Parts: sequence; C-alpha cells; structure tokens
Amino acid sequence: MDLHIVLFEPEIPQNTGNIARTCAATGATLHLVHPLGFSLGEKQLKRAGLDYWHLLTIVEHPSIEEFMASHADRNLFFFTTKAERTYAEVHYPAETFLIFGRESAGIDEHILVQQRQRCVRIPMRGQARSLNLSNSVAIAAYEYLRQTDFPGLQGQGELHHLRWEE
Repeated sequence: MDLHIVLFEPEIPQNTGNIARTCAATGATLHLVHPLGFSLGEKQLKRAGLDYWHLLTIVEHPSIEEFMASHADRNLFFFTTKAERTYAEVHYPAETFLIFGRESAGIDEHILVQQRQRCVRIPMRGQARSLNLSNSVAIAAYEYLRQTDFPGLQGQGELHHLRWEE
C-alpha cells in the first residue's frame, strides 16, 4: 500500500496525534509540512497517538513549496470545502497522497486554484464550515483503503469466536 497523508502546517497537536494513530493503524505514511503549530514532543500529541508511535512512518518537509516542488508529478488530492468533486467520485491510484490544510484556514487558495482538477471535498450541510481535521483524514483514508480492498489490514474480525445469545 502506498497511502500518504499530508498535513500542510497543522496547528493542533491533538488532531495530529489522532491522525498519526490513524496512519499507524492503517499503514499510511504521515507527512508533516512545516511550520507546525506545536512541537513534536508535546504531550497532547503523544497522548492522542497513544502507544502507536512505533508503528508510524513520519516524513517532515520544511515548507509547502518544497513539498509541492518535490511531489508535483505524484498523485496528489487536495481536500477542501471548495471542490466540485467529492472524495468518493475519485478512483485513487495505488500510490496516493491525500493532502489537508491548516485547521484554521485549510489549504492556501493559490494552491487550490493551481490544483483545481485535483481538489475533492467531503459533503456536508451548507451551514457547517468544516469537519474536524482528524475526522476528515479518517474518512478519506478509509475510502482509499476501501477502493484498494484494505491491503495489509486485518481481514476478519474476532467476533466469530463469541457465542451469540438469542
């Protein structure tokens, strides 16, 4: 599996910790694009990620410009409330980068304009501004995993061992 979750300048350590936990549980690589709104040593970040840090691959990038320059030819999908297509209308290739912006402002407008054909959104009510970042990442990651038949993930749950009472 080649799923990459990219956070452009994340601001809230708890969100990034939750996203790190999702990446660890799914095998996705987490890309953190600086500047970050927190230190990677913050206890809120570590607490949200629990004891999954050893399962996680993190790649840091010094800036959005550097990330874009070095990944321009990759399969990039930018999550924004301003996109025409929904995340479920896309067929994700084997190697996919799902990109999310800052909690307070999303992805910079000039990037969205340049990458218009690669922008997708998660449908929601018009009165809502946005979903929580870690929820958005989980929705997008599991759509990619669904489309690729959950590679490398546990196939059958453990409930078959339980005796069900009628």
